[in-house]
Amino acid sequence: MDAIDQAIISELERDGRLTNVELAHRVGLTTGPCLRRVQRLEADGVIQGYRAIIDPAARGRSFEVLMDLSLESQDAPTVEHFEETLATAVEVRELRRLFGAPDYFVRVAVADLPAYETFLSRRVMTIPGIRNVVSHFTMKTIKQEP
Repeated sequence: MDAIDQAIISELERDGRLTNVELAHRVGLTTGPCLRRVQRLEADGVIQGYRAIIDPAARGRSFEVLMDLSLESQDAPTVEHFEETLATAVEVRELRRLFGAPDYFVRVAVADLPAYETFLSRRVMTIPGIRNVVSHFTMKTIKQEP
């Protein structure tokens, strides 16, 4: 990737709805070469997709909780069941398996504290093999990139 490819990526990260004409103008290309570069970046998997960023409050999910979660055992059936169960939960916005402790980082978005309590007690704590859950409630988001 050269500097123009990097510029294309930066502009599309800021606004994925840019027209090819506007994108070409911003990166100093004509429309044909710009479109070919975008198509190549898509084909190479550099650009993995486009999406809308939705206000969580509009979907009733403005209460965000960050969870540190540890399992009792790291055997394959326990890990697979846990990951499959949480990955399918609509409340889970991000699920990461970590090196060291805790075993997982989970970002959850729900309507409010009672909705989180319901999610935690009925969805999370019913998964076999959970040893420990620590919930962190966000006071203020300083920076968040999509």
